[in-house]
Amino acid sequence: MEFRRAVVSDINRIMDIIKQAQAYLKEQGIDQWQNNYPNPEVIREDIEKGYGYVLLKDGKIIGTAAVSFDGEKTYEKIYDGNWLSSFDYAVIHRIAVDSDFKGQGFASVIIKNVEKMCSDKGVYSVRVDTHEDNKSMQRLLEKNGFQFCGIIYLADNSKRLAFEKLVINS
Repeated sequence: MEFRRAVVSDINRIMDIIKQAQAYLKEQGIDQWQNNYPNPEVIREDIEKGYGYVLLKDGKIIGTAAVSFDGEKTYEKIYDGNWLSSFDYAVIHRIAVDSDFKGQGFASVIIKNVEKMCSDKGVYSVRVDTHEDNKSMQRLLEKNGFQFCGIIYLADNSKRLAFEKLVINS
C-alpha cells in the first residue's frame, strides 16, 4: 500500500471514486457532495495546492483525500462546543474510497497516514467536518478516536458536525 500526493494524471481516477461516493450519499438521502461538488476543478486545485492525496493498493488508486495544514476559515467559529486544542492542525476533506474496497478499513488507513504526516511535521491535531446525516463518516471518525466538538457552518451556511483528534504520542 502506498499513500502519496496526487498528480494531475490522477484526476480521472479520483473523480471515479468521488462519483461513486456522490451516488452512495444520494442513495442514502444525504444532501452532501451533490450539485456537482466536488468536481474536477476542485480536485485539480487540491493537487495544485499540494492538498490532494491518493491511497494505492497493488498500484491502483483505491482512495483519496485532501489534506491541508493551512487552517480552515470555517473552523474559526464553532457552536455548541469547543475544539479540543488551539494549536496548529491538519484538516481532512473529501475523503473517499472506491466502492469495491468499502468496509475494508481503507478510510482508516488514509486517516492513519494523515496522522503520521502530522507527527512528522510536529502537528498534533487533526480536524474533520461532516454532514449530520452522514452516519458512516461519523462512525469512521469515532472508530479512529475523533471526538465530536460542535457545529461549524460552511461558507454557504451549510451546517456540519465538527470533529477533532489529538495525535500527541501517535
